[in-house]
Amino acid sequence: MSKFWNDYKTRLKEKRKEGWANFKSKLSPNTLNFVEDCEKKWEQFNQSSIGEMVNTIVFVLVMVIIIRFFIGEIRWIPSGSMHPTLIEGDRIVVERFSRFFESPKRGDIMVFYPPSTRLSNRFIPLITRLTGILCKDVAYIKRVIGLPGDTIEIKHEMDGSAYVYINGEKYVEDYIQSPYEYPSCPPPNIDKIYLLSDQIMKCGPFKLGEDEYFMMGDNRGNSQDSRYWGKLKKDRFIGRATFVFWPINRIKILHRFK
Repeated sequence: MSKFWNDYKTRLKEKRKEGWANFKSKLSPNTLNFVEDCEKKWEQFNQSSIGEMVNTIVFVLVMVIIIRFFIGEIRWIPSGSMHPTLIEGDRIVVERFSRFFESPKRGDIMVFYPPSTRLSNRFIPLITRLTGILCKDVAYIKRVIGLPGDTIEIKHEMDGSAYVYINGEKYVEDYIQSPYEYPSCPPPNIDKIYLLSDQIMKCGPFKLGEDEYFMMGDNRGNSQDSRYWGKLKKDRFIGRATFVFWPINRIKILHRFK
């Protein structure tokens, strides 16, 4: 296998040289002199200590971008919105490769950019987001409750507890902090203008369209989620939390629901 790979790289290098020589043969004398002069300067730069340092930095950045974008990344939990599943200070592994061939499933714990985070595609913000270096884009971590096409509603019981209803059926969850910690639903006669605020919890019903998801934190009494800011588009997902690796006494796999 090693011999095959080395032979392949040699053939590829020779083919590139041949193509470059063919390209230069079609240039005018003045243009050819300019190109060859640039080649010499580039070789001198590459052989210098500064050139080696720049090449190393570029290589590291490219590898970081490839790993973070296609494979996964490490994040830490800053708040208690996912109690008791995740607590403040937990370090988690977020995988990103599954998003290329499947959609999030109900129960998945996902990292995402909420609607309030404006994502700039300018060069510097884009690079900081791809590398994670000095990135200021705010990301949340919540659980997928509603899938595209679902109708989600929160209903309170007589004993003070509350439950999520999906398409009219009660969705019993054994992983949440407590069903008794839900904030109260707004009164039915509330002015619609107040429901536009992302500081007021809504109970629905929420009808999810194509590529729309309903996200909720496991700590239902202390989580800014889709009850406040609404539906989440699929293109805002970053990746799925799969593993808690720190602290040592918290190590566990975050299993997907069957």
